[in-house]
Amino acid sequence: MSQLRVGVIGYGYWGPNIVRNLYGIEAYSVAALCDTNPAALQKAGRVYPALRTTPDPAEVLESPDIDAVAIVTPVWTHYELARTALENGKHVFVEKPFTSTVRQAEELVELADRKNLRIMVDHTFLFTGAVRKIRELIDKGVLGPLFYFDSSRINLGLFQHDVSVVWDLAPHDLSIMDYVIGTKAEAVVATGGSHFNHQADMAFLTIYFPDNVIAHINVNWLSPVKVRTTLIGGRDKMLVWNDLEADEKIKVYDKGVDVTSREGVYDLLVSYRSGDVWAPKVDQTEALKAELAYFAECVTTGKKPFNDGEAGLSVVRMLEAADQSLAERGKVVLLP
Repeated sequence: MSQLRVGVIGYGYWGPNIVRNLYGIEAYSVAALCDTNPAALQKAGRVYPALRTTPDPAEVLESPDIDAVAIVTPVWTHYELARTALENGKHVFVEKPFTSTVRQAEELVELADRKNLRIMVDHTFLFTGAVRKIRELIDKGVLGPLFYFDSSRINLGLFQHDVSVVWDLAPHDLSIMDYVIGTKAEAVVATGGSHFNHQADMAFLTIYFPDNVIAHINVNWLSPVKVRTTLIGGRDKMLVWNDLEADEKIKVYDKGVDVTSREGVYDLLVSYRSGDVWAPKVDQTEALKAELAYFAECVTTGKKPFNDGEAGLSVVRMLEAADQSLAERGKVVLLP
């Protein structure tokens, strides 16, 4: 099988990780790197002296020698870059969030479908051993029917000037939530506050699903401590994922509530169940490497990625709804 020739646009915070992993995967040949910042290109040149670099995105987007483009730039640039790449017959790997608006995401999904090209949105956490294990446990019915998904992603900084804390941090949790719950959300409620500029720096999102499943996501740039914890509760078992734990990232608790009612008795009889706690083994492969290998597989086989443009669109839809709800102080926004 010939190598997939890939060009990378953006060598800022996340770009170096993308390039490093592309070089580590046999399926790829890194053809070119673009960044408008000369210092970023100099830095890349020191690490990869043979890599062709350019400050002009057109040299990557329009090159006949490139099969796929990785877009690792601020969200407001994604739509134009991805659209041009697709129009030039290139598959697209794009950093999260997918686009700045639902309309942009819908256009890109439609364009990719029309040209039979792959879009993959970089929801890296879906490729971690922890999230894969959570999905496996839910698929096997270990937790029973789900009740709730409750996530906190908080720390001090990093303040962004172009996006709110919702657009910066929540895409991680929204993509994980979408992936593990497996049904489409029905409505979003968001509350929060802006304390230093016009962008929200802390927010609380509540997402409603069918079958009385509810999700809650807390994102915050103003926390004195760093927390990366998700609780998922089912009828039979409950799960805690602490991403800051070195070893036992996931713990499954055989805890729950059994409710019975006797005829003629108005009050429910509630008993609490408390059994063993166990920590399943979690794969330690670097998530980004696994994700980029999967992208190459999807491009070469024509397989539809599970983190495709539709998955990216779903997250942007919830982000846009959260913005609307925030602006109207917690109004319920229905999703299509």
